[in-house]
Amino acid sequence: MKDGGLLALAALALALAVVNSPVAWLYDLVHHTPISLQIGALIIDNPLILWINEGLMVFFFLLVSLEIKRELLEGHLTRPALAALPAAAALGGMALPAAIYAAVTWPDPTALRGWALPTATDIVLALAVLSLRGKRVVDAQRVFLTALAVLDDVGGIVIIATFYSDAIVLPFLVLAGVTAAALMVLNLLKVQRIAAFGAVGVLLWLAILHSGINATVTGVIVGAAVPLHGRDRRESPLRLLERRLNPWVTLAVVPLFVFFNAGLRVTDLRWDVLVTPVGLGLVLGLTLGKPAGIVGGAWAATRLGLARLPPSLSWRHIVGIGMLGGIGFTVSLFLASLAFTGSELARVAKLGILVGSFLSAVLGWLVLGMRSSDR
Repeated sequence: MKDGGLLALAALALALAVVNSPVAWLYDLVHHTPISLQIGALIIDNPLILWINEGLMVFFFLLVSLEIKRELLEGHLTRPALAALPAAAALGGMALPAAIYAAVTWPDPTALRGWALPTATDIVLALAVLSLRGKRVVDAQRVFLTALAVLDDVGGIVIIATFYSDAIVLPFLVLAGVTAAALMVLNLLKVQRIAAFGAVGVLLWLAILHSGINATVTGVIVGAAVPLHGRDRRESPLRLLERRLNPWVTLAVVPLFVFFNAGLRVTDLRWDVLVTPVGLGLVLGLTLGKPAGIVGGAWAATRLGLARLPPSLSWRHIVGIGMLGGIGFTVSLFLASLAFTGSELARVAKLGILVGSFLSAVLGWLVLGMRSSDR
């Protein structure tokens, strides 16, 4: 996780350097290079950026789906008592930043489309910042942050599928449904070959891509279908795929996505845009809304008797982890690409996300480094 987070930051730095250099034209050229794929009468003709955002990012969401399924079936979310605290925190950590952003941008319906941007948590970067605290990090902190981010991802997936899809094309939606059903049949038959799920997954991606639903949902469906348990003492197909996929996603897919989505020109780095509705909504949503929502949700769950704080966690830890939850970065940038496609607001959103995520990382790192015995 730490290496993946550092590589994502390196990709961000490289993108900023290239976009503000004499070879910026090359970045734009590659960014918009059209790539076509024809399968019979079916033609896909998109610029490279869309192949990355709706093609490569499928593998990111596939990995997320595998992690969610594993946590639900045999991880930290197997019992309601274990899941209640991070679930309440995740719910608060999505609702409050969205409400803050909506309140700030309410008069502008175009800006309001970005209401989901501050709800996201970048699990790779958040865990990377947490790991920088070294021996001060107890297992309960890492478990709580991981469970929080996983449940946050569930909410993000629902938001993408529900609110950031285009007009539905019914024939392709039906085809996607049939293909998804075929994946579930493979699961029920306990098929162990990952290649079988991959082959059907490609057909599902093609159907969803043309159905009007965001194609990254493909990864979620495929991940849910891959069996957790192997046959005859064989290795779990889910764990095998997760282990093989993890380095490719964290070391290649995410850095590529960041490189091609985070490029901001110096002329775009005007700090006055941070007091515009989109910029202010994002900075406030990430730096204030996220931690307040996470702490508030966790506090409410404990007060209502739905959950209790683990012995090795203090409320200071929850506050610090809540601040790390404001590191939206990769997922927020992805949502920005959906909410503000072709709009000048995309540049404002990028700056707001970068500033909000940076402040959240610094504040979270500082709070978690404090020495205190208060609970």
